[in-house]
Amino acid sequence: QNEINGRIVQVADKGLNCARNIYEALKHHDGYLFSKSCKQLPETEKIWLLLDNGYKEIKDQNGHILYKTKECIDDFSYSFLDDSNKKIQFTITEKRVATYNPKLARKQLLEIEKLEHKAYSLCLSKAKREEYGECSKYVDFKGKDGTKANAAINKEKIEKDKALCGYNLLVTSEIHLSQEEIYSVYHNLWRIEESFRIMKSELDARPVYLKNKETIYGHFLICYLSTLLIRLLQIYELEDKYSYQELFKFMRNCYFTVYGKKYINMATKSEFIDMLTDKTQLPLKNAILSEKQYQKILGYKL
Repeated sequence: QNEINGRIVQVADKGLNCARNIYEALKHHDGYLFSKSCKQLPETEKIWLLLDNGYKEIKDQNGHILYKTKECIDDFSYSFLDDSNKKIQFTITEKRVATYNPKLARKQLLEIEKLEHKAYSLCLSKAKREEYGECSKYVDFKGKDGTKANAAINKEKIEKDKALCGYNLLVTSEIHLSQEEIYSVYHNLWRIEESFRIMKSELDARPVYLKNKETIYGHFLICYLSTLLIRLLQIYELEDKYSYQELFKFMRNCYFTVYGKKYINMATKSEFIDMLTDKTQLPLKNAILSEKQYQKILGYKL
C-alpha cells in the first residue's frame, strides 16, 4: 500500500480505535495496536479487567509496583456502517492486555473527587444546568423546565469510575507479541510527539518564508531525514542513553577555528564529549588538532 513494502502495524491511542480503522488495517494485511476505553467495555470484560487474578507485577529496584499487566486471546466481533450505510460485520482473533498503573490511579482518583466535590456544591446551591460543565456526568437532572436544575448526585456512576482508575486496555492483532512487548510499544507513543517537537524547536520545520510548493516539500523532506538520522544516532548508536537536546547541543558547540596549519577545538568539555571520544576514538578532547586529526574527524563514519 502507498508503494510501501512489508506489513505496517498501526499504534494509536483511543481516538483511532474504531471498527472501521481496524477493518481497513486488516483489509490491507496490516496490523494494529490500540488503546480501548475501559468505561465502554461490556460488563463481562470489566469483571475480567478488575479481577486481581492473572496480573503480573512489574516493580522498581525498591520493590514498589510500577504497573501490572495480564493478557487474554479470544475472538472479538466488530461492526460499522460504511459510506453507503451498509452494515459491515467481522470477527478477529485479538490479544488484549489489561494494565494497571498505581500512579495513574491516584491521579485519576483525585480528578474524580474534584469533580464530585464541585457537583455536590452546585447541587446544594441549586445552580443552573449549564453551570455544571464536566462534572455534569456525575449528576442526574430530573427537571426539564425552568432556570434551575433539579439535580441529584449519581453515586453509582462515581463509584464505577473510581473502580476503573489506573486501568487501561490494549487490543492488538499481533497475538504473537508478549504482554511486555505490547506495553512497551504502546507506551513509546510519546516518542512520536517528541519527534515533532524536534522538527519544530530544533529544525524550524514550519516554512514561514517559503511559498513555492516544491520548496516547501523539500524543506520538510530535509527536516524528516534530519530527524530520522538523529533518532538512529540517539537510539541505536548511543543506546538511548542521551536525549536529543544533548545531541543538538554537541552539534552546535562542536566547531574548529583555523590557526595557521592547526585547528583550535572550540567545543566545551562535557560528559557527552567524553563518552563520544571513548566510543569513536576520535581526538574530540584535543585543544589543538593537526590537519590529519581534523580530517579524521570529518571522515569518520559510524
